[in-house]
Amino acid sequence: MILGFSVHDTIVVFDRIRENLQKNEKNKEDKDFKTIVGNSIRQTFVRSINTSLTTLFAIFILYLLGPEAIRHFSLALLIGITAGTYSSIFIGSPLLVTINNWRNK
Repeated sequence: MILGFSVHDTIVVFDRIRENLQKNEKNKEDKDFKTIVGNSIRQTFVRSINTSLTTLFAIFILYLLGPEAIRHFSLALLIGITAGTYSSIFIGSPLLVTINNWRNK
C-alpha cells in the first residue's frame, strides 16, 4: 500500500508532465522543460495532498482508537505514506529535471 501511493503519485505527476510537453509542442510554445515540470507539479499538487491526507486521517484514527495489534502497522503506514507523497512531489520531479539537464549537456 505504501509503495502503491508513492508510485501512483509519481505516475500522476509524470503523466501530467507528458501531457504538458505534448501541449507545448502542439501549440509551438517555447517553454523550457523546468517550467513545464513546475507547472505540472502545481497542477497535481492539491490532488496528491488531498488524497494522502484523507488516507492519513483514517490511518491516524486507527492508530489512536484501533486495537493494540494494529498500532505498529498503522504507524508504519503513516510514516510510509507521508514519505511516499513527499518523494513523489519533491524528489521525483526535480530528479527528472536534473537527469534531463545532464542528458542535454
